[in-house]
Amino acid sequence: MSITLKTPEEIEKMRIAGQLAGEVLDYITPFVKTGISTEELDRLCHDYMVDIQGCIPAPLNYAPPGYKPYPKSICTSINHQVCHGVPGDKLLKNGDIVNLDITVIKNGYHGDTSRMFQLGETSIQAKRLCELTFECLWLGIMQVRPGGHLGDIGNAIQKHAESSGCSVVREFCGHGIGAKFHEDPQVVHYGQRGTGVEIKTGMIFTIEPMINAGKAGIRELADGWTIVTKDHSLSAQWEHTILVTETGFEVLTMSAASRLKPDWIK
Repeated sequence: MSITLKTPEEIEKMRIAGQLAGEVLDYITPFVKTGISTEELDRLCHDYMVDIQGCIPAPLNYAPPGYKPYPKSICTSINHQVCHGVPGDKLLKNGDIVNLDITVIKNGYHGDTSRMFQLGETSIQAKRLCELTFECLWLGIMQVRPGGHLGDIGNAIQKHAESSGCSVVREFCGHGIGAKFHEDPQVVHYGQRGTGVEIKTGMIFTIEPMINAGKAGIRELADGWTIVTKDHSLSAQWEHTILVTETGFEVLTMSAASRLKPDWIK
């Protein structure tokens, strides 16, 4: 495992990229409503990133080993889609929940964040799942400090999700990020306190729990990208990019309209 601790110059570039990624979500929020297609949301985000921000959409044509190039600029995962949902002509409808996952490249560095949206009158279960997953994100973030361990993050997330009757997706995780989209370390969203890689000042990684209302099992669709729950239960995800500071952490992808940490999480 090769973990790079970021220099002050790299950290500043990551702050800019993270801020821009968050601003894409702020920009697109008014457009996320019933009757719009995820393809249209993708087009709007792409044009904003390229024409307004002067960024590169990181997912577009991204092709890790074993995958064909991703065909769009954002990921849009609806209802039982866990992650990597490919935008298309399907229209969002009343009661849907959808995750928009944004990664931009600015001056060679990546900013990565995602947010849940609820359309119209969503079910009690959907509301609860979106809120629970947001709480899981922040419970994980609050474990970040030099001298801690990545297992502390996963343990906090797993305990909260499972005590609420939900499950944690294990096949996908947070990751180091910087000049590359995906770097070491892997940040899993389950585990035991005091285990895993030691957290050190200068690390930058994402925390992005995927929580299912039903069982944890997942499968991949024929498009080679979209991941769904095996039992067709709802799934939710929130994501931030985190810098480890000398005293704790800094959330690099907070923006003007980002939801703040729930008051009860200390």
